[in-house]
Amino acid sequence: MKLFIKQRAFSWFDNYKIFDEDGNSMYSIRGELSWGHCLRMYDTDDNEVCMVREKADTLLPKFEMYIGGTYIGCISKEPDVAKNVYTIDFNGWRIESDLMENDFQIYNGTGYQIASMTKEVLNPADTYRIKITSPQDELYVLMLMVAIDAEK
Repeated sequence: MKLFIKQRAFSWFDNYKIFDEDGNSMYSIRGELSWGHCLRMYDTDDNEVCMVREKADTLLPKFEMYIGGTYIGCISKEPDVAKNVYTIDFNGWRIESDLMENDFQIYNGTGYQIASMTKEVLNPADTYRIKITSPQDELYVLMLMVAIDAEK
């Protein structure tokens, strides 16, 4: 499955649209005024699906993830001089990227790649192409990618 995340250019808050490979809108993400980033994802009927909230009291970037108001886990950027590494505490996943943070890979606990994300560098608004191997991971992957973009 391929998805595209496109941030609205010239927005005061983080606002994104997520499209399938045919250009159909699947989700919208709206940022809220808060201490740190607070991003809520909505389906096409404008129902809230999930939320990603930055923890502002940490040295390195850290984002908590919620589905239906229930905390499911956290994504944290880890110190590493050779590459950018993120850990996720709810299912053993990890994220790696190149030093420029244009290409990301998500791996499960056994090292199997479950998703990848590539940033389109010549686009004025942040735009990402996402490939997800399993549909049941879609929401988790999207939450992680939104947190990574907010961190940057």
